[in-house]
Amino acid sequence: MKRLNHLSATLLLAASAVLSVPAFAAPAGPHSKLSDDLLRARAGAGELPVIVQYNNAPDDASDSKLSRIGGRSGRHLQSLRAVSSMVPSDSLESLESDPNVKHVSLDHPLGARGAASTSIATTAEYTTDPINAPAVWAKGYTGAGIGVAVIDSGINSSADFYVSPVLGAVTNSGGTMLPGSRIVYSQSFVPNEASITTDAFGHGTHVAGLIAGNGINSTGPAFTRTFKGVAPSVQLINLRVLDENGVGSDSAVIQAIDTAISLRSKYNIRVINLSLGRPIWETYADDPLCQELEKAWKAGIVVVVAAGNEGRDLALNTEGYGTIEAPGNDPYVLTVGAVRTMGTAVNTDDAMASYSSKGPSFLDHISKPDLVAPGNLVTSVLNYTSNLRTDNPTFFTPYSFYTYSNSNKPSNFYMPLSGTSMATGVVSGAVALLLQASPASTPDQLKAFLMLSANHDVLPQQSSVTDATSGMTYLDYADVFTTGAGYLDVSATLTALRSGTPLPNGTAMSPVAIYDSDSGNVTLVADQTALWGSTALWGASNVYGSSAFNAMSGQTALWGATALWGANDPAGFTALWGATALWGAGTPAAATALWGADGVDASTALWGASSLTGSTALWGASTPSDR
Repeated sequence: MKRLNHLSATLLLAASAVLSVPAFAAPAGPHSKLSDDLLRARAGAGELPVIVQYNNAPDDASDSKLSRIGGRSGRHLQSLRAVSSMVPSDSLESLESDPNVKHVSLDHPLGARGAASTSIATTAEYTTDPINAPAVWAKGYTGAGIGVAVIDSGINSSADFYVSPVLGAVTNSGGTMLPGSRIVYSQSFVPNEASITTDAFGHGTHVAGLIAGNGINSTGPAFTRTFKGVAPSVQLINLRVLDENGVGSDSAVIQAIDTAISLRSKYNIRVINLSLGRPIWETYADDPLCQELEKAWKAGIVVVVAAGNEGRDLALNTEGYGTIEAPGNDPYVLTVGAVRTMGTAVNTDDAMASYSSKGPSFLDHISKPDLVAPGNLVTSVLNYTSNLRTDNPTFFTPYSFYTYSNSNKPSNFYMPLSGTSMATGVVSGAVALLLQASPASTPDQLKAFLMLSANHDVLPQQSSVTDATSGMTYLDYADVFTTGAGYLDVSATLTALRSGTPLPNGTAMSPVAIYDSDSGNVTLVADQTALWGSTALWGASNVYGSSAFNAMSGQTALWGATALWGANDPAGFTALWGATALWGAGTPAAATALWGADGVDASTALWGASSLTGSTALWGASTPSDR
C-alpha cells in the first residue's frame, strides 16, 4: 500500500499586512487583454467561444465591431458589461485593439461531474443535525421569506418543495391539495432549451432538496427518519444552466447571475447557490465568472460556491493541495468543502471527505475553502426520471433507511450523492436561516460570522481513506487549506449574531498565501480593506482557530516553527511553491499538468479519464471508505 507523505513547512500569519492588487496577477505583455489559455487555444482553431469584457457597457457599436471581424454575438451580460461571442481565432488581435475592450477570455465549459460506479450507500448520512440546524428551527427560523437562487441543472417539482404542513399549511398525507410550490420562478439558459426548466440531469433537484426540502415524503407515522433540508421554508428561484449531462458554460451561468440580481427585490433573493465549477485558467481579477459573482456579492447576495472535488489529485506531487476550482477561488465568495458524517447525527466522529479540494488557489493563492459542511453520501430529493438515477443504478436510498419496512427496494423519492456540491447546498440553507434572523446583515458580515463561529476543533487533526481498488491511502489534515475556518455550526453563528457583538465593517475577502523563498515561510496576508485582524475579535487566530495552524506546525503555538511544507517532503514543497512548478514561472506547463492538456474543452488529467463528466470523485464513489 502506498501512503501519501504529508507536505511540510512553516506557516506564519500576518493579517495586518496590505495587499492592494491581486497577489499573482500576470504582468502586462503584448497580449495583456487576452487570457493565456485563449492564446494557447487559438492555434489551429477556426472559431472560439469568448467572453469580451468592456470598459463601458457594450452597445450597437460594439456589436457592429464584433460583426466586422467575423464575430457572432451571443449573450449580452449586463452586470459584467460583457458579451459572449464566437470569434474567428485570427481576429483576436483586432478585437484586442478596441480601446473599449477590457479583457477577453474563453467561454469555458463547466458543470456538475459524475459517473457510473459500484458504490452503494450502507447508511443514511446526516446534514442538518451535525450543523445544529434543529436548534435554529426551535427558535422559529426556517428560512421563511428568503429567496435562494439555485443555478444548476434545474429543479423538478416535488411535494418536498411545496409549503410544508408542519409549518402551518393545510394538506393531506397523500400529497394532494398542496397549497403551492415554493419554486416561485424558473428560467432556462441552456442553448436551444429556453422552454425547458425541469431537471433532466438530477443534480439541481438534489441540491435544492438539501437547501429547502420540507421532508413531507418522509414525514408521518410510517417513517423512522425525515429527510429535511436546512431551510425548509425558503423560496426557490430555479435558474437552469446545465443540460441533461450536467454540462454548461461560463456565459450561461453569468446570464443566470444577472437574472438573479435583477430579480433580487421581487423575490428577496439573498443567496445564490453554485454547486458547479471548472478548472482555474486565469486570475480571478480577470476571470469573467468570478467578476460576475462579485457583482452579485456587492448587490447584497451571499454567493455560496463548491470548492471542487479534486482533493485526491496527485498532479505535480501536491497531494491534493492547490486544487480549488473556479469560481470558488474568488476571495469574496463563501467557498465550501465536504465532510463525511460517518453515519451518525453527532459531529464528534466526522472527518474530511478525501476528494474535497484544498487550497490555496491556482495562480492567485487565495486561502480556500472558507469552511466545510456535510456532503458525503447524503440523501436528498430524487428526480426519478433523471440521468443520474438511470445511469447510476447503485445510487439509491432503500426504503429501509427511513421507513419501518425492511425493504431494500430503491426509494422513489430520495437518493444519495456525494461532493462539495452537496455541502454547498447545506451551507446555502444555513445562510438563509441566518438572513431570516438577521436580515440587515451584509454578505461580508454573514461570511465573517460563519467563519468566526465555525467549529475549529471537532475534526480530527489527521484522517485517512484507502481506495479499495488502487490501495492508495489519502490523508487529510485539519489545516487552513483543507478545512478553512472549520465545520459549519449554524446555531453558534445565530448566537453570535444575536449576542450584541458589533457587526464588522469591511470586506471578508479570503486571505492570500504568500511564500517567502528566503525564509521558507508561508504567510497569510489580508487585503487592506478586509476586516480580519482589525480587532482582537476578528483576528485570524479567532476566525480560523489555532488548530488550523497547529495541524500544520505540529506545535501548540500559532507561531510554531516547524512544518506544513518543507524539509520533510522537499519534492512536494518544490512542486507546490517552486519557481518553475505549480505556482511559479512555468504556469502554462503547470496548468497543463494540473488541469489537463485541453484548455478549451474537457481536461483529462484532473476531471476524469474521458470528459468533463468523467470524474467519479464528485460522487464519493471510488471507495466505500468514503462514507
